[in-house]
Amino acid sequence: MRYQTYALHNFKSIPQIERLSDDDLLNIEVVGNVLPFKTNNYVVNELIDWDNFRDDPMFILNFPQKGMLAPDDFNHMAALIRSGADKTVIRREANIIREKLNPHPAGQLEYNVPELNGEKLNGVQHKYRETMLFFPSQGQTCHAYCTFCFRWPQFTNMDGDLKFSMKEADSIVGYLKEHTEITDLLITGGDPMVMKAKAFDTYISKILEADIAHLKTIRIGSKSLSFWPYRFLTEPDADDLLAVFERITKAGKSISFMAHFNHPQELSTDAVKKAVRRIRNTGAVIRTQSPVLNHINASSSVWAEMWQKQVGLGMIPYYMFIARDTGAQDYFGIPVVKAWEIFQKAYTQVSGIARTVRGPSMSCTPGKIRVIGLAEIKGEKVLALEFIQGRNSDWAARPFFAKYDSKAMWIDDLKPAFGSENFFYEEELAEMLLK
Repeated sequence: MRYQTYALHNFKSIPQIERLSDDDLLNIEVVGNVLPFKTNNYVVNELIDWDNFRDDPMFILNFPQKGMLAPDDFNHMAALIRSGADKTVIRREANIIREKLNPHPAGQLEYNVPELNGEKLNGVQHKYRETMLFFPSQGQTCHAYCTFCFRWPQFTNMDGDLKFSMKEADSIVGYLKEHTEITDLLITGGDPMVMKAKAFDTYISKILEADIAHLKTIRIGSKSLSFWPYRFLTEPDADDLLAVFERITKAGKSISFMAHFNHPQELSTDAVKKAVRRIRNTGAVIRTQSPVLNHINASSSVWAEMWQKQVGLGMIPYYMFIARDTGAQDYFGIPVVKAWEIFQKAYTQVSGIARTVRGPSMSCTPGKIRVIGLAEIKGEKVLALEFIQGRNSDWAARPFFAKYDSKAMWIDDLKPAFGSENFFYEEELAEMLLK
């Protein structure tokens, strides 16, 4: 299949777009001027049910929805567009709205960017002791954009300091050599699988040639299996890319392909099934993850079906996340209590082989906090929580409790149980963030 992308400037050329009303088209244009919009012919032709597009999860996953902006912001942008306002005015007003949407949650810019030889590595995050994130400059886009994406500023025309990227692999190698606690390197973006095989190989070769003994696993965070499985099938350098995967495993490193699947529909095509087989044949392990999202997959039966399909294709269910407090969270987010209920009911519908999944988890400033469940202790209804990962690794696997709150959407909305003023980690976290 020939790759064809659609964005704000050309989405009206999509053949199926004639099914949309004038109001539908305006909604896309208004929201698409604030939040990123990009899709492609695979998504349009093979994943979306155009007979029911307004309620179709794949349409909502790719095409901007009116409810993604606050009513006042939507109406303001709509008035500008109807009036034929200059593009510079629209961009300026869009940036004002974007700044209100918490463009970099969990202290990504302030607290996660490390230094090497006194210089900040702006294409790197090192939040957890064992894991380093790398944002290669050639991977700072995706084959299509998820409307819920928490890294949405990287795909808008916001100022450069709201983007992560790094051009050189030498600094990566230098930092890894200095930090022997790092066992895992996560190559992310954007999507590193938009890179040509030659560019990807350049980074991997530098890392493998450095012979860093303490680096055990290379992870690749990617939505490509969902949005463009032909990357691994018919692209001119598909075989070359898979050969790089094989070279990682032959070098004695583990390779984990961290695949983003948000709905069972993404697992239904022949193309994705073939692409999964080809990746697995390189020795890579495919682990799957997704946030639980209103309007897309906020159903236990959807999650159970998704996990079962993933296991059937030889993949390992890994994470259910809670939608981050950024971008269109008001549209996609659900309360943490409901997220746990969806997780628990889905968990009961699958066999032990699919119960490798962890969640629901919030990737927040202190770390990855999982909702264990609901309980009543000494007459008080509480939420049981634990760290999967923390800025201090000693916080991991320590249960703690929050007051029951059926409306809380994020850790910041929860209060400690049993009369405590703070959660156990908060004082140490405050000291960490001052350094």
